[in-house]
Amino acid sequence: MRRRAFISLIGGAVVGLPLAASAQNVKRVPRIGVLWHAGSAEEEGIYFETLRQGLRDHGYVIGQTILVEDRFPNEEHERFFNLAIELAELNMDVLVGAGRLASLALQQAAATRNTPVVFINDPNPVESKLVASLANPGANVTGISNFALGLIARRIQLLKETVPRISKIALLVNANDAIAARHYAQEGQVAAQKLGLVFRIAEVRSPKDLAPTFSKMSSDQVEGLVVSQDGLFYATRKEIANLALTHRVPSMVYSRETVAAGALVSYGPNNPFNFRRAGTYIDKILKGAKPADLPVEQPTRFEFIVNLKTGMALGIELPASLLARADEVIE
Repeated sequence: MRRRAFISLIGGAVVGLPLAASAQNVKRVPRIGVLWHAGSAEEEGIYFETLRQGLRDHGYVIGQTILVEDRFPNEEHERFFNLAIELAELNMDVLVGAGRLASLALQQAAATRNTPVVFINDPNPVESKLVASLANPGANVTGISNFALGLIARRIQLLKETVPRISKIALLVNANDAIAARHYAQEGQVAAQKLGLVFRIAEVRSPKDLAPTFSKMSSDQVEGLVVSQDGLFYATRKEIANLALTHRVPSMVYSRETVAAGALVSYGPNNPFNFRRAGTYIDKILKGAKPADLPVEQPTRFEFIVNLKTGMALGIELPASLLARADEVIE
């Protein structure tokens, strides 16, 4: 070998060594994909921010030490599955589903890749077949349940206590989620019968169905409304509250956010807290934990919230004993 060629070869190797070592020392930034249910971050409201706060709680800086890809299906059934596939194909480290339909879509899309999935606010993850059991989820999915299926009876009871005069109620369900709708209806029917109430089911599939559905309830002389837990009803919380006021139907909802928008009362867990708690699951998985080893978390505290202003607008004199039991009274 010629001397000049030999020197060039050695020089190139020496220069190349630090670059290779540097590349090996660069820490890969984890990426998570979030499938929501509404059409934008604004429509998701506080949930969008509390999920990010959950990541910050564990020291992540969004855009620097963790990357977040969000997708918004706008409550369109097919888009849940199309966007879930899109996120799965981006080879995310963790996929996050906001609600039942988003979580089921991600579970299906991530199955062949075995990508970890964290669900938030599924009403019954065992019934949904997201997990094998709450204590031992199995496979690649775990998360946080809001226990919504078990709260329908309590919501109907509280609505009756709030407005004792009612004799006919309706339960608003999302017909796109047939499994949840069926269970909500079964639970509601039993609870209403025990209280001597006439029970009706009000089905919708999209936001455009809400106005005609409320008109039909009004024609049917429905005197009280219970809104089931569903992403569609969270995204349309303001419209639901306004329609209930317009048709003068006292409404029992599942989130404080909907009561703040004008619904009469709500009963359920602190849903924003559930989104914040998801940060703990994401952090554990990114640090090596397997979803199969992370038990599903369930709420342990439930809040009863009353909108006094809405009660006055509806001409309802709310019992003092009821107001004394409320966790919060919005005036």
